[in-house]
Amino acid sequence: MNFENKTAIVTGAASGMGLLFAQNFASLGGNVIMCDVNEAVLKEKADEINLKNNGKAVGVICDVRDYENVCNARDKAIEIFGSIDFVLNFAGGTARRVLNVGWDADFPDVPIDVFDWGIDVNLKGPFYFAHAVLKQMREQKSGLIINIGSITGAEGDGQGMDYSTAKAGLMYGLTKSIAQYGSKYNIRCVCISPGPVLTREAMANMKTLLGRAAEPQEIIDLILFIMSDKGQFINGENIMIDGGRAAMGRA
Repeated sequence: MNFENKTAIVTGAASGMGLLFAQNFASLGGNVIMCDVNEAVLKEKADEINLKNNGKAVGVICDVRDYENVCNARDKAIEIFGSIDFVLNFAGGTARRVLNVGWDADFPDVPIDVFDWGIDVNLKGPFYFAHAVLKQMREQKSGLIINIGSITGAEGDGQGMDYSTAKAGLMYGLTKSIAQYGSKYNIRCVCISPGPVLTREAMANMKTLLGRAAEPQEIIDLILFIMSDKGQFINGENIMIDGGRAAMGRA
């Protein structure tokens, strides 16, 4: 795979799978705009990538809930690299975990602003990026947006309803809608929906038919395939990569 002269905007790029993708993409010749709210860590990680790959990464502070921040990331990509070939929406997380609210309170007893955060980051952020970059992709007559869903979007979650609601919206409504709009401009949209991934130790406790959680690199490898010349016929689809969890019988 060779992504020379291709540019990707990546959200949640200072850690986890967003960072792993940025490292992979730069090593394959691509330019990467790394978006995150954690300024210190973002700079450190972008500098590490640049030392290994001759200046392929640019860190941009971006809160995906803020449309002006999103537009700034888009403008930086065009200004520095001249195109936006890919957008990867990795930023996200279950609000109760990320905001340290805990799981002892029932859904109706959790302050609504907690769930506002979850829906804004997990659904409105990718929606904002789609709106911001599609004009550029339309002018280029090319582009690919990759959304990151979750098995939880198919299973539901009676306590983390923000997460399951937002991910279901990404997996079906937003991904298919972008693909429909983009079809006449050679723009694709695909959603990748992992099951448990070993970005956190607790993920090892989720059951799958394969009896294990995924290694983060397994998710990135699938994404890179879809981005490559070999994956060009994949469009408008939600692809589960869950070790067979969705196929398991439920007791």
